[in-house]
Amino acid sequence: MKGSAPILHVEDDPIDVVNLERAFSRGGITHPIRRASNGEEALALLRGAGGDPGVRPGLILLDLNMPLMGGLELLRELKLDSRLRRIPVVILTASRHESDLQHAYELGAAGYVVKPLDFDEFVRAIGTVERYWVLCESS
Repeated sequence: MKGSAPILHVEDDPIDVVNLERAFSRGGITHPIRRASNGEEALALLRGAGGDPGVRPGLILLDLNMPLMGGLELLRELKLDSRLRRIPVVILTASRHESDLQHAYELGAAGYVVKPLDFDEFVRAIGTVERYWVLCESS
């Protein structure tokens, strides 16, 4: 991601939020993290609710199972919005359901990562996602 573009992490579980922060710290990832706890909150951030010009992240890390608006519904909304559709979205979820994976890719997800239970594996997975996007943005 160019420069220090923020990463938007859309996640309702506070433990997963802390784990991502710890993984960034351990992996030496310095991109700022913006947070939203569900799809509605993420859309408000991205679209600039309340006079804010809106967050323009370089990447969105998106959980699937959240209250109010889940990840697949948010992904659909993002890809229908001409101002937001080009932001890459990587699904970061506990779901191993083939139907979730297929639906996410059909809706335009750039990647699908199942959260490993082991923290060291999680750090490696997050590092791989970040390196991939740095490489894509620099070419």
